[in-house]
Amino acid sequence: MKKALNVLGTELAVCGLEPKTGFFRDGCCSSGPQDLGKHLVCAKVTAEFLEFSRMRGNDLMTPRPEFDFPGLKPGDRWCLCALRWMEASDAGLAPPVILEATHQNALELVPLADLQYHALEPDADTPQ
Repeated sequence: MKKALNVLGTELAVCGLEPKTGFFRDGCCSSGPQDLGKHLVCAKVTAEFLEFSRMRGNDLMTPRPEFDFPGLKPGDRWCLCALRWMEASDAGLAPPVILEATHQNALELVPLADLQYHALEPDADTPQ
């Protein structure tokens, strides 16, 4: 099986395990045809981004046990919809990105330069 690649062209790293993220809830920002939201951008969410997302109709803070979703708090690592991340970036509210854990397909929707501008240093954050 072919390994997924990140936006840097290397093997896709784990985004987050506590809480377990990803469309497939495997900790990685992998996607498939059924992922209409394209959850490809690994970010360390901020309070400002969480409020921005809530105001856009996607409350990521409230737990939803029926979807095995614990609710997010600032500092959690989460695979975000690429277009929502870009929308937040345009509004000046993009959360920091973990490039090594952001799927290469995000580049179809988000310029690499934007992701790099908001990138965390590789050693500045470890998967939770």
